[in-house]
Amino acid sequence: MTEKEIVMREIDDLPAPFLREVLDFVRFLKSKATQEALETALLSETSLRKDWLSPEEDEAWRDL
Repeated sequence: MTEKEIVMREIDDLPAPFLREVLDFVRFLKSKATQEALETALLSETSLRKDWLSPEEDEAWRDL
C-alpha cells in the first residue's frame, strides 16, 4: 500500500469535525511547497544573472 493510500484510508476513518483541519493542513503544505519553489527561483536568478545579462546571451536569443 502506498503512502497516499494510507493517508486516504486514515482520512476516511476521521470524524467529520476533523476534516476541516485536514483540509487546512493540506492547503498549508501546498502553499509551503509553492513558497519554497519561488524562493529557490529567486535565489537562482541572482547567481544566473551574470550569464543572462550579457551581450552574447542577447545575441543568441535574438532570432527566437
